[in-house]
Amino acid sequence: MKKTAVVLLTLLLATAGIGGPILLAIEESQRQAFKAESAHALGYARDVVMRGDETAAQVAAAVKRLAPYADAPCAPASIDLMREIDLGSTYIQAVGYVEGNRMLCSSIVGSARVLELGEPAYRSETGAVVRTDVHFPFAPQYAFLVLQYGSYAAILHAQLPIDTAKSEPDVSLAVVPLDFYAPISARGHIDPAWSKRLGSAREAVFEEDGHVVAVVRSSSFGTVGIAAVPLHYLEDRSQDFAARLVPVGMLAGIALACAILYLARQQMALPYAVRSALRRKEFFLEYQPVVELRSGRMTGVEALVRWRRPTGEIVMPELFIPIAEQDDTIVKLTHQVLELVCRDTGFYLETHPDFHIGINVAPADFHSPDFLDKLQATLEQMGAHPSSIILEVTERGMLDPVVARETSGALRRHGFAIAIDDFGTGYSSLSYLESLELDFLKIDRSFIEAIGTGAPTSQVVGHIIAIARDLGLRMIAEGVESQAQAEFLLRQGVQYAQGWLFGQPMSFAEVLRRMEEAEELAARVAG
Repeated sequence: MKKTAVVLLTLLLATAGIGGPILLAIEESQRQAFKAESAHALGYARDVVMRGDETAAQVAAAVKRLAPYADAPCAPASIDLMREIDLGSTYIQAVGYVEGNRMLCSSIVGSARVLELGEPAYRSETGAVVRTDVHFPFAPQYAFLVLQYGSYAAILHAQLPIDTAKSEPDVSLAVVPLDFYAPISARGHIDPAWSKRLGSAREAVFEEDGHVVAVVRSSSFGTVGIAAVPLHYLEDRSQDFAARLVPVGMLAGIALACAILYLARQQMALPYAVRSALRRKEFFLEYQPVVELRSGRMTGVEALVRWRRPTGEIVMPELFIPIAEQDDTIVKLTHQVLELVCRDTGFYLETHPDFHIGINVAPADFHSPDFLDKLQATLEQMGAHPSSIILEVTERGMLDPVVARETSGALRRHGFAIAIDDFGTGYSSLSYLESLELDFLKIDRSFIEAIGTGAPTSQVVGHIIAIARDLGLRMIAEGVESQAQAEFLLRQGVQYAQGWLFGQPMSFAEVLRRMEEAEELAARVAG
């Protein structure tokens, strides 16, 4: 059942692994398409603003040049200047003098003919008078825009400010005054209310009414340029991006799915590999020295299990122990650890009963009914005393209070020492610890590393030491790497320590060699 669930979960993750990158590719295609069409629309809106600003600037310059002729606005010299302005301008079609709604003289017909302009469409806050859709008898088929400042006005082609995007006639364009909200010049569907979306910004892009809309504010005049690109441009561009990105996403998804399947296969294969390693005797032990802080003498070691694959690869316990704990394999592994301890250290423990071996015990071991029998059989085979063995169990292995009390009590009555391992990382309360029969408390390396750093956890080690002292437990500090840490722990009353300061995990033969060297050195010093 469990394997079926794992298979189903793996298939689900693999499917998500394929589909996820494809969906992300489609989403990215849409995002890139909107970004591209936003830039497309902004380009047109900016061009409209540029054309509108240049037109307004030319009209303002023309009015300024004609101002000296205000007393005789239709004199020959004034009309000649109007014609010069007309010919020298890129946006102005004609310029003339206006009274009321009539142009009395102009660069087109001089003073020979009066041109009717009609009522203004609106007057801006800056004093500009704008007339839109003006028609003249000599060119009735064209609509003109008349922009007036004071008594002078310029005649402009109505479409000139928006004379862009000719290759895309379905793109809508407009120049809209901010104080009127009706287009001065427009092509296609333009909602003047779009200009309100600008707020205080200089530019805005949004999607509305089936268009990608760009609004750009003029920096010189009270107008905005608007460009609206139909959504089918966005859809076409999205499809173009998708045509490039989706295959990449598909390849990435397939690669991810293959990786998930491979890892799942590896994970499913690991339990079998661990069981196979037990049969093939691929596990071995390394031993890390435990020293008495006051004397510096090695008083014991902790047995650490390692796995050497047939390829020579060393697998650390962080990988295979959780796998073994998922079923009864951990119990078999602990039995094999006991056999290895017997093989490696039995001859020494038999003659050195004050030396101890720390053995890590899993929750399943601690709660196994035949665990005590297996321990006693191992001791009998080694010829060692129970006091030579310290059983190290983590806090999570002691969570069942009834079983924990019964088992710890039974083991201690038979002479075995019990240590609670990695203390401070689990969930034990002080009252819970008081109910157990323990001998040692091992302080986790994470608290030792914090000593002297000023980190919040640097204060925790003091509290742990106080708890152990109150409970009458001896202490072993793990992960000691500096002399300063060792001296601090000694001052605080910690009896034992292990860590790289005293030695890395090694073979038991190397442990014995180091003890012999230490004894020889002590003898030379004493002599």
